[in-house]
Amino acid sequence: MSEIKHHQIVIVGGGTAGITVAASLRRKPGGNDLDIAIIEPSDVHYYQPAFTLVGAGTYKLEKTRRQEQGLIPPKVRWIKDKAARFDPENNKVELSSGDSVSYDYLVVCPGLELNWEKIEGIAETLGRNAVCSNYSPEHTEYTWQCIQELKPAAKALFTQPPLPFKCPGAPQKIAYLAADYLRKKGILENCEVHFLTHAPAMFAVPFFSKELDKVVARYGIKVHFQHNLVSVDGEKKSATFEIAGGEQKGEKITMDFDMLHATPPQSPPQAVKSGPLANEAGFVDVHQHSLQHKKYSNIFGLGDACSTPNSKTAAAIRKQAPVVVRNLFVLINGGKLDEGYDGYASCPLTTAYGKVMMAEFIYGGKVTPTFPLDPRKERWLNWWIKTTGLPMMYWDYMLKGHEWFFEHNLDYVEPTD
Repeated sequence: MSEIKHHQIVIVGGGTAGITVAASLRRKPGGNDLDIAIIEPSDVHYYQPAFTLVGAGTYKLEKTRRQEQGLIPPKVRWIKDKAARFDPENNKVELSSGDSVSYDYLVVCPGLELNWEKIEGIAETLGRNAVCSNYSPEHTEYTWQCIQELKPAAKALFTQPPLPFKCPGAPQKIAYLAADYLRKKGILENCEVHFLTHAPAMFAVPFFSKELDKVVARYGIKVHFQHNLVSVDGEKKSATFEIAGGEQKGEKITMDFDMLHATPPQSPPQAVKSGPLANEAGFVDVHQHSLQHKKYSNIFGLGDACSTPNSKTAAAIRKQAPVVVRNLFVLINGGKLDEGYDGYASCPLTTAYGKVMMAEFIYGGKVTPTFPLDPRKERWLNWWIKTTGLPMMYWDYMLKGHEWFFEHNLDYVEPTD
């Protein structure tokens, strides 16, 4: 017979969102009296925003990795298991082990799964035959190996699947860094760098997309819009793409390569997307400002697996977490729900070694930078923030729930030139 445990607040997912919410709850007045549990099967926690830097040879993989046990706040119980089924009518989560956990309040933030199976043939060749991906910690170091092995006349392909997926800028960031590496070696003009994206533009926010068009032109990168990777033959070093729009919609083209950096389609875990908490697209169906579930008032969702129409980044979680924390206390103590999440997301776009364009924006594509500088400009300061400042803030402040770290950004007036 399965055991049923009960906790006041149950958090599904011990990644960025889950740890941040738990730590923030503990730091609030009365937080030490809360009975909190985190359901998380993994022993290791990764700082995923640095995977691009690992793939570009400027960051060590071990620096992205810490033990989960050391990140879970004091007095928070770690249930080392996986959520298998949600039963919101009975305030219960069933676990893979067969046990169940009941709750008064539930926070759902399990992140996204990598759906490699949607790309035919890639599972058999990923990590060899010059097929790599920064979306997998097992293969991101191989990305750097592949870049270094490119020779004159090489053809490198970088792919981007349909949204939504985590860190939407990552597929093109590594393309820029690879192109910059080839430029430094003096062979870029003799090589072909292709960026094949399902999207119709370089970036969802036109303000930044225009600037990225210039970056692409600077490197001579050939961009193929509305192209989606559907299969890979590693032995033959060929990749097949389906055209997603225009007169050729539905047609397929095959390209050979000397290096293929693939970004997999992604989705919430099966327990979420096939369960009662999901919307039609399979994401936790929440109010986009309060992050409260649209049907079950004692449930909140945040992070990559929730339905908010914003870019799925750690920076988004930085602004979502305090809203969820405040609203949990509202439900416990009474008051008015906070609808303060404005869709903030941030994407530090590494456009070269030592240069980053800091894209920050909210719902509707409104630009909202942290610093009073023109965010269109590629800056060394932003590179330092990306490589040094943000990892430090992540481990030492965000995951420890320090409230000052969650302050709002400055308003920005777009230049007229």
